[in-house]
Amino acid sequence: MNVAGLSLRDLEYVVAIADEGHFGRAAERCNVSQPTLSVQVRKLEEALGLALFERSNRRVLQTPAGQAIVRQARAVLAEAQRLLTLASEGRGAPLTGRLVLAAIQTLGPYFFPLILRALRQEFPLLSLALSEARTAEILESLRDGRIDAALVSLPLASAGLTVSPLFVEPFWLACPADHALAQGGALRATNIAGPDLLLLDEGNCLRDQTVAACGAGSSTGRHAMSLETLRSMVAAGAGYTLLPALAVPAGPDPSGLVVTRGFDADGPGRTIALAWRSSDPRAAGLAHLAAFFRAHAPTSTAACRDDEAGMAAGGGG
Repeated sequence: MNVAGLSLRDLEYVVAIADEGHFGRAAERCNVSQPTLSVQVRKLEEALGLALFERSNRRVLQTPAGQAIVRQARAVLAEAQRLLTLASEGRGAPLTGRLVLAAIQTLGPYFFPLILRALRQEFPLLSLALSEARTAEILESLRDGRIDAALVSLPLASAGLTVSPLFVEPFWLACPADHALAQGGALRATNIAGPDLLLLDEGNCLRDQTVAACGAGSSTGRHAMSLETLRSMVAAGAGYTLLPALAVPAGPDPSGLVVTRGFDADGPGRTIALAWRSSDPRAAGLAHLAAFFRAHAPTSTAACRDDEAGMAAGGGG
């Protein structure tokens, strides 16, 4: 006999007979007829090649071999019940188990520290693995199953993905303290298209958004690998750049070399969204995660409306 021939129902019959000491009462407990229970237990004994019970007209006794089988049957049934309990707990919790969450490089280092405490409180059974990369790498890893969800900037190629907008993050101007743009006056994105505009390297979505917002050519200015290098280049007087609001330090630059300024109304920005595979069976939990991020949008951003998120989340084909 192999494992495939074992039935949990048959083990329930065996345990019921051991507990009740009577086939009739065991059948009532298991909600089956006595002949059905007797036949199934007899088949199990034949399959195992041993007698589990000593039968008489007065009572049913366990054989020595049957006692060992009954003990193991109780253990198997207890573990089966534990499996059902774990599944029930998983359904009842928003998200449980391991979740690989990625973020674009210009967001993760600034957003994760703001949200992790509240995130762990909201999802206590969730084991997070965090990573960061460029958008193209994130999308490839998401579709390949190497990551489960990603914080990205819109727009993006969403085929096969569910994309739920979270918040709009405005851009700020960072310029040298002695630059004309630091002196005040009206500030619009089109004012800063010029040779002094500093950009991130090719392949970074923030670079493309900066170019689009300023109406500048893609070859404008000098380039850097990270926001922190961009900030250092500004401090060195190499030019000016756009920084996402979450990357703007609180308070004045301690070195006095950099001034950051917000734009006038309708200034440039980017929409941050949570994306996951539309085929992921945890869709409801991931939608809950998106709603959590939306509800905890940083104060320097503007949360997207629920109806906007709902429309985007439903269109992940």
